[in-house]
Formats: sequence, structure tokens, C-alpha cells
Amino acid sequence: MRITILNDNTPGKCEGTHGLSLLLEDNDKKILFDVGPTDIFLKNAQKLDISLDDVDAIVLSHGHWDHGDGLEFLSGKELVCHPECFIKRYRKKDDSYLGLAMSQEEAENKFALELTDKPLKISDSITFLGEIPRENDFEAKKSDWYKSDRTDDFIIDDSALAIKTDQGLVVIASCSHAGICNIVEYAKKITGQNKIHAVIGGFHLKKVNDISRQTIEYFKEVKVDTIYPLHCTSPETVAEFEAAGLDVKTVGSGDSFAV
Repeated sequence: MRITILNDNTPGKCEGTHGLSLLLEDNDKKILFDVGPTDIFLKNAQKLDISLDDVDAIVLSHGHWDHGDGLEFLSGKELVCHPECFIKRYRKKDDSYLGLAMSQEEAENKFALELTDKPLKISDSITFLGEIPRENDFEAKKSDWYKSDRTDDFIIDDSALAIKTDQGLVVIASCSHAGICNIVEYAKKITGQNKIHAVIGGFHLKKVNDISRQTIEYFKEVKVDTIYPLHCTSPETVAEFEAAGLDVKTVGSGDSFAV
């Protein structure tokens, strides 16, 4: 499995902007996981001499602009996401809109749209996890957002990928609104694998606090081999991971690595 970061907040070999887009290449399968906020993922793919014409499927992690507004620049592919990805959603602090620019109807016209809140096999080794149960007592307990009916938006569409490899399970999250520990636990349950080789993506840990400390304890408990923090994982949190003795790999836009 090779992963290329087509966009991340942090520049690497390519320009980066707020958002996330990853290309997964597994044997004969190519999966685009999130598409960022603009066409930057396409521009960076061109810089890296990567064609996205033969991508087998697009997986959208959740319905936030910084992960999905790049859909405007694609069409004709299978698009997999949770049924709530296209709802209208807003920030409580300033009432600003942070949902997708594209409607579900537009997505149905542009893509072969597959909406599911259940786990879905994308390939022999890759599973879309669907809706993540939120079972621990420290993650995803408050909401800073609301839906169009003014009820709290807990972003239940937030999902991830679980990938079986010879080295163990690789879990790829995007923003971890469901909680990265909840996500890893569910990936273990769905795949039946307990060995965690790598956890990759945005962990929504922006401060050094009790949640980040409990996340560290969890990563140590499940003995994650390697962590690749991206997007919404602050430098302060990454430093905390490193200080705790976790194996952390720092990567950014344009970087590519095998897992």
C-alpha cells in the first residue's frame, strides 16, 4: 500500500492548504480519500506526475468543505460516503457555513453515488467504516456546530478507512470528529485484526489537554507501530506524542510513503 498526500495543511514537496486529500494505491486499486477544499489536489498530482484518470473510487470522509469541495473538479467516478454528508451545517461561534458546496442531487448527477452508514468493502483489503460508534468516555462529547434545524451537529457522518496489510491494520482517518480512539477500536472490530501497524490522518487534537493525553495512553496500550499526524493535529500535540515515545512520522503535501 502506497499513500500519497495530495493536500495537507502542511506543505511538503508540494503546496499545501487547509484540508486533506490522500491517494491510496493498493495492488490494482486506486482510491482517492477526500479531495480537499479546491483543485489543489489535482494541481499537486500534476506536479507529482500522477494521473487521477484511473482512480477506481472516491471516498469522502465527511461533509465539511475542507475535505469535499474539491468534488467540483471531478465527475464520473464512484463516490462513497455517509448519508449525512450533504446536510447543511454551521459553526456555533459565528453561524458561518462549513458544509459542502455541492448538494446531494448534484452529486447524484456527477457520480455513481453510494451512500451508506454501514461498513463497505472497497477492495479485498480496504473497508470504508461507515458510521463510527462513539463508545469511550472522553472523545466526541461536545459539538461546536449545528444543523439547519438548529440542533447540535455531532458530525455522525465522520468515517475512516481500515486497511489490512501484512504488517497489521492501517487506519486512515480524516478529521476524527468521531474520536481517533473510537475509530481505531471500530476498525479492529470490523476487520477482526488487533495488530495496529499505522494510524494516519487528522486526529482533531488541537490542544495539549486531557483528551490528547488519553489518546496517547490509548496509542501506547494498543501498541501502534507508527503514527502519521496530518491536517487538524497541532504541532504541540505532535510534540506531545513524540515526548511520550510514540513513533511519529512528519509528512505533508506531496509526500509519499509505503505502509
